[in-house]
Amino acid sequence: MTSKTGLDALLRPEDSVLVLIDHQPFQFANLHSHEPTMIVNNVIGLAKSAKAFGVPTILTTVLEERGGYLIKGLQDVFPEQKPIDRTFINTWEDRRVVDAVKSTGRKQLVLAALWTEICLAMPAIHALAEGYDVFVVTDASGGVSVEAHEMAVRRMAAAGAVPINWLAVVSEWQRDWAREKTAAALADVLAPHGGGTGVAYAWEMQLLNARAGGRG
Repeated sequence: MTSKTGLDALLRPEDSVLVLIDHQPFQFANLHSHEPTMIVNNVIGLAKSAKAFGVPTILTTVLEERGGYLIKGLQDVFPEQKPIDRTFINTWEDRRVVDAVKSTGRKQLVLAALWTEICLAMPAIHALAEGYDVFVVTDASGGVSVEAHEMAVRRMAAAGAVPINWLAVVSEWQRDWAREKTAAALADVLAPHGGGTGVAYAWEMQLLNARAGGRG
């Protein structure tokens, strides 16, 4: 496990692996820590960013036949990938998920899940004991109440996990706007999913287009 300070403590796309856990209808039905549409927006933005940066992404569900399929917008980012459907509540007890993570050879484990206090906290705390640098994406995750979500984040942080939001994740992956290979792809994600940042980006594109004599 690396230090929590210094340049090495920041996320790098070549060292990251993303696991998205249980973004299913049943879980959304009792989500009360956040407005559900925000979690939908954020987790899809996170997934699209991971794809843009070449970060391996593992999708997983729990009891899919009863809990529902992964939300369509998220599945559509990786249409060819069948989510690993579990019976284990703790994702890190399912060897298929663990083996998929280990096969990447990466140690920066980025997690988002519904619910924070259960399906995020359990694997985060478990994986920390196996030497992973665990980052929990708090605004692509949510709990059954504000208290449940916040207490879970505190618990994971006390155990050594790093709480982070999705825009911070993608900013650390990008790190330098001179990295043009991914800058354009990231801008394409921020436009529909970045909230005010996306709106401002569209405005900037309008102004640049106007200066060039075109029409937006």
